[in-house]
Amino acid sequence: SLFDEPLAIAVQGLGPRQQVTLRTSLRDETGELFQASARYQAGDDGELDLARCPALPGGSFAGLEPMGPLWALQPQKPFWRLVKRDVQSPFLLQLEVFEGHGERPGRLLARAQHERAFLRDGVRRVPVRAGRIRATLFLPP
Repeated sequence: SLFDEPLAIAVQGLGPRQQVTLRTSLRDETGELFQASARYQAGDDGELDLARCPALPGGSFAGLEPMGPLWALQPQKPFWRLVKRDVQSPFLLQLEVFEGHGERPGRLLARAQHERAFLRDGVRRVPVRAGRIRATLFLPP
C-alpha cells in the first residue's frame, strides 16, 4: 500500500473473544527499530478487525484506532524520529499477533510483512537544479 493510504488490518481464525496482542515494527533506513503494541479481544466470531474492535488499555494506544499500530510506532532509541530519505524504497512493516496480554508476549499466533511504498507505480522522479534551488519533481504516469 502507499504510505498515505489507510491500511485495513484484520485477523481471522481466533477463538471467540480470545485476547491477543498485536505488535507492529519496522526499521528505518539507519536500522533503528520502531515498535507499537496493542491489546485486543476478538469478536464472538473469532475475528479481530481493527476497524470494529477497540484496543484495550495497556498498550501503545487504546480505543477504536484502525491505524493506531502505525501512528503509534515509537523508536527504541530516545528522541529518534522516523524519517524516510529514499522514497524509492518502501518501509517493511512487520505485524505479529501473540496470545494473551501482558508484559511478555505469549505464543506467536500469526506473522505478516507489509510494504508501505511512497511512490505509485509509473511515477517518474526528476531532480531539479536551478541556481541555488535543489528539488525533486515527481511526475505521475
